[in-house]
Amino acid sequence: MVELEIQIPTAFDPFSEAKDSGAKEYVHIRIQQRNGKKSLTTVQGLPKELSYERILKALKKELCCNGNVVQDKELGKIVQLQGDQRKNVQSFLVNANLVRKDQIKIHGF
Repeated sequence: MVELEIQIPTAFDPFSEAKDSGAKEYVHIRIQQRNGKKSLTTVQGLPKELSYERILKALKKELCCNGNVVQDKELGKIVQLQGDQRKNVQSFLVNANLVRKDQIKIHGF
């Protein structure tokens, strides 16, 4: 008999690239769709020596949106912001000299 190798597609995991071994030095900015037009912007991979709460407070004030810091077992701390703030977060992080532009990866539609 001939055996066929069949791959069954799985659900899309937006954090799958972050699980790679070389992805630790990048800051990943992603968008996650909620219901309808609503969306979340997540920032993951910021240096651990930075204060996530202070960054979140400055981002919320600068971008006029709400957000919070979420602790994940595998990925560490993740900053979540309301709305599609990918480009705004990138420019904020670069202008505040927190990360370089070549260290940021933007994901999403």
